[in-house]
Amino acid sequence: AEAGLAARPVEFVPENPETGVAYLVRGTVDHGVEIVDASLTVMSETEFFGRRETRNQRDSTRLASKRKTTVDPLQLTKGDFVVHETHGIGKFLELVEREIVISARTKQKALREYLVLEYAPSKRGFPGDKLYVPTDQLGLVSRYVGGEDPSLSKMGGSDWSSTKGRARKAVRDIAVGLVKLYAARAASRGFAFPPDTPWQRELEDAFPYHETPDQLTTIDEVKADMESEIPMDRLLAGDVGFGKTEVAVRAAFKAVMAGKQVAIIAPTTLLVRQHIETFRERFAGFPVTLAPLSRFQTDAEAKHTLASLADGSLDVVIGTHRLLSKGITFKDLGLVVIDEEQRFGVEHKETLKQLKTNVDVLSMSATPIPRTLEMAIAGIREMSTLATPPEERHPVLTYVGQYSDEQVAAAIKRELLREGQVFYVHNRVSTIPGVAAKLAELVPDARIAVAHGKMREAALEKVMVDFWERRFDVLVSTTIVETGLDIPNANTLIIDRADKYGLSQLHQLRGRVGRSRERAYAYFLYDRDHELSETAYERLKTIAQNSDLGGGMAIALKDLELRGAGNLLGGEQAGHIAGVGFDLYLRMISEAIGDFKGEAAPESNDLRLEIPVDARIPEDYIESERLRLEAYQKLSAASFPTAAIDAIDTELDEMRDRYGEPPAQVLTLANVSRLRRQIAEIGITELIPAGPNLRIVGPELLDSRQARLVRLYSGARYVQAMSAALIPMSTREGDDLIEWVRDLVNALYGETT
Repeated sequence: AEAGLAARPVEFVPENPETGVAYLVRGTVDHGVEIVDASLTVMSETEFFGRRETRNQRDSTRLASKRKTTVDPLQLTKGDFVVHETHGIGKFLELVEREIVISARTKQKALREYLVLEYAPSKRGFPGDKLYVPTDQLGLVSRYVGGEDPSLSKMGGSDWSSTKGRARKAVRDIAVGLVKLYAARAASRGFAFPPDTPWQRELEDAFPYHETPDQLTTIDEVKADMESEIPMDRLLAGDVGFGKTEVAVRAAFKAVMAGKQVAIIAPTTLLVRQHIETFRERFAGFPVTLAPLSRFQTDAEAKHTLASLADGSLDVVIGTHRLLSKGITFKDLGLVVIDEEQRFGVEHKETLKQLKTNVDVLSMSATPIPRTLEMAIAGIREMSTLATPPEERHPVLTYVGQYSDEQVAAAIKRELLREGQVFYVHNRVSTIPGVAAKLAELVPDARIAVAHGKMREAALEKVMVDFWERRFDVLVSTTIVETGLDIPNANTLIIDRADKYGLSQLHQLRGRVGRSRERAYAYFLYDRDHELSETAYERLKTIAQNSDLGGGMAIALKDLELRGAGNLLGGEQAGHIAGVGFDLYLRMISEAIGDFKGEAAPESNDLRLEIPVDARIPEDYIESERLRLEAYQKLSAASFPTAAIDAIDTELDEMRDRYGEPPAQVLTLANVSRLRRQIAEIGITELIPAGPNLRIVGPELLDSRQARLVRLYSGARYVQAMSAALIPMSTREGDDLIEWVRDLVNALYGETT
């Protein structure tokens, strides 16, 4: 337009193009060409604009990433076990309000909220001890996650210290191992892959879906790793259907374009079949050879595949652990992709470790890896997380109710009418044939298959493959369908005794359906002849209310994350995780690795800060106890020195957005949080009223600062033996009193940020 040329978007350039018209065609061309005889010049986007604006870049602005950047907020219900960093494992009883005097002069009082935690009784036969935790100290409390219900700690006892000590030692051993692994990898030299080829761009532009922001970030991370001389060892975590396979497709293609071979290893023949189908479809039209290797290949086919690997005529092989057998040779292996690494046995893992020494390795897992752990070992084992569901996904419509033959028959018939398939979960192997026979009576037209863990592996895999290939309509199975199974055509799930499952199990089972654009249905049924227990009722209520991937499932996903952490760190760590709780254990790992990397460990958050001001979140501002707790916890976390500088303001903005303009008490609470952050950075451990004085315990004061204290504050004194300053309390109130304390701290320890 700037040059006065007419521009016309077309699908194909016409046979007799008009002169003086610029035709815009969507296609893939890396370099332009001039055809003089035809008076035609073809220019690429790069030559015209000086850069290449891909669909990826355009689309990435449309979808805000849902990647989690914070640890799950504290969500507690009465009776939940919690971990207090100083006092150990207790039980959450309630959130209570207590009156405190906020002005000694006027005797004015204000309400303050406290978490009441119960601990083991100090004497046998007595009721449990109680600890009142101010809500601004919620950073010291985390929800206990560690498998079985733990026993309560004794306040003031030595058991908790020794449990923490044992866990800390185990964590140091892990940190040493991880750091050694990192050092060895950094010292070795692998193959540095060249930048993307024009064909790579063509393959990526042919992707039929919109990439999620997480996918785009991960693809960039994987390519950067491959183009580095240091061998890649990246773990990619994300639920089935979140786009892990497409990342593997692009990495494999990049390797083949550089003349290298690729091995993709999956734990089951069904996954091998699914990958082969996907890779063949994506690589169609490109000169890439690929073949499967599993028990479904004949001996002659397997022999031919192995010979092709050895002479280099095969680019990509997708197989089960058979690929790890001795005697398999590659002409020039450049990339290994491992799907569900944790499902391989010990000896296979050893073979995989040897593979990792000088080739690039991308491991994929459907078990979520905790964000905290991901941050803790960043730079040691590289990680990427796909946490954004594809945009075509619909939430699964969830029904919870009593079992009835009529409803089950209707649900199956409805699915069959749209030519879909049904998962029917029944978790008792002994009665599963009877259930299948009953369903055959209810829906005579349905083709029904049975699958459970006690079947021979070959028979089980055959049933799974047949179901995937739509030879059956209904799969009656135990919870073996819980993970890693991707059958997009199955969009109805029926669980006949849903009250017998844990929350995360129900969540994972429901995740087997709703993987395509079709609307999916989940029926969680319970026996009408058995009364539901209160906990079962709560579980079913929670799963019904959280039908999509959202914050409400955070706690349900915690024990899945436990599994993910166990897979990554080794099963022998389970005892230590159970001893101190998951969150504290991860914090220990983060600190231990920081130690070895020479990073300063954050100061302990165990500081006592008490100022007589009205600082709280009133019930008439946030009515829900759970949401109030969450807001307290977020403000408390924002006051840690390790939080972002503007974290407190961010939390205030979020509260404004959700609940309206915060009242004065909330703004005062935010000011207390800012003060907490300031004194934590200095290293002050105590700032509390002590009779008529304010007592400050922290780093030892220089003589010049002690003299300044006495000069500026009449009646103040410094107790050298306790590193404690005692200053007569100001008569100011509210935010003015907080400002007075801030000035006092600056006078003693100097200005801080």
